[in-house]
Amino acid sequence: MDIDDRPRPVGDLASRLATEVLDHLSVDELDARIALLEAEIARTGAHRDRARAHRAAADALFGKPAAPPPGGPAA
Repeated sequence: MDIDDRPRPVGDLASRLATEVLDHLSVDELDARIALLEAEIARTGAHRDRARAHRAAADALFGKPAAPPPGGPAA
């Protein structure tokens, strides 16, 4: 089985992080956590941008499917 064919786990790490209690963390630990999360946001954004560029290149090469005209197909 390909790794992409496996069922995705319910919830993800970001969802679990959002519910984590932060009361026990010091200011320095909170600063470090914020820096780590900001780095992850930048990494995710860069991956999204690469995916958009890849899709745009594929659309340019193979042609983007035409959208149906407003009001449905002409008869």
